[in-house]
Amino acid sequence: MTEYLTNYMKYITDKLANCRESSELEEILAEHKDKIAFMQHERIVHFLVTMMFALIVTAFISVSLFTQNLGVLVLVTIIIVLLAFYIKHYYFLENTVQKMYVVYDDILKKRREFAEVSHEKN
Repeated sequence: MTEYLTNYMKYITDKLANCRESSELEEILAEHKDKIAFMQHERIVHFLVTMMFALIVTAFISVSLFTQNLGVLVLVTIIIVLLAFYIKHYYFLENTVQKMYVVYDDILKKRREFAEVSHEKN
């Protein structure tokens, strides 16, 4: 997902920079709105999974406080490592979706510029 989003952000910013027609801009806008919706869904799913892992690790830490089982400590360690990776990925998703909002604003700005140029020609 990280590579996919990184490639998409490069693709869409390049496409926006090279856009010269209003119809092309509308296609970019529609595509980008769809991607934002997909990534918002992805972000929510990863948030829920991250919170579930946080609750699980909290439960196992609580269990490890009352028992002296080495297996529980190993399990807690594994879950903490997984949780760290989930937090890292969620952080990337969150920041990338916010960058997508900035690109969306740039698309709208360019749309207004095209409308002004079109209005001046008429």
